[in-house]
Amino acid sequence: SKLLLFSTLVLSVFSGEVFDYLVAHGRLKEKEARAKFRQIMSAVQYCHQKHVVHRDLKAENLLLDADMNIKIADFGFSNEFTLGNKLDTFCGSPPYAAPELFQGKKYDGPEVDVWSLGVILYTLVSGSLPFDGQNLKELRERVLRGKYRIPFYMSTDCENLLKRFLVLNPAKRGTLEEIMKDRWINAGFEEDELKPFVEPLLDISDQKRIGTGPEHSMCHSL
Repeated sequence: SKLLLFSTLVLSVFSGEVFDYLVAHGRLKEKEARAKFRQIMSAVQYCHQKHVVHRDLKAENLLLDADMNIKIADFGFSNEFTLGNKLDTFCGSPPYAAPELFQGKKYDGPEVDVWSLGVILYTLVSGSLPFDGQNLKELRERVLRGKYRIPFYMSTDCENLLKRFLVLNPAKRGTLEEIMKDRWINAGFEEDELKPFVEPLLDISDQKRIGTGPEHSMCHSL
């Protein structure tokens, strides 16, 4: 049946969560963390470019496929955003939540994902969370202080990158387009610098061919 086929495909494609991988293997070496994090950043930047904010980015919502490539999952808290039109819902997992969410402040959208990405990067490289607590009150206090431990094995470039994500003032937090140019992000990828997604240009003949079939109407109606 179609349902069985779909289930089989899903089971064959996804091999687990990044969270489970970290539990099993511990922290990643920076080279491996970089390769994974570039994929995560690229996917989230694509969402932002399409005016969608995820709002629940965390290791448990990052899936690994059979080739160990990253897939972002669980868009249940995602929302469309327009810069200037503030959102006001506290979404996501508290250890990954931006300080402005704990303060009940309204937000544009992308900046809360940027903070969560900083937490994810720290978790990939260290195998632990930058902010934790025995209870929500303690966690909130630590997030609002914005202080976190830098492990002795973390490179200076990685530490500097974290400082662009984990900025208490959301107005001073970097955008993904800016952070994509970072030195740590592109180390070893000098010929393939991370860049915002660019829509591929279709050849006129391709556009005509695409526009003639029933699929064209179906896609637009969806």
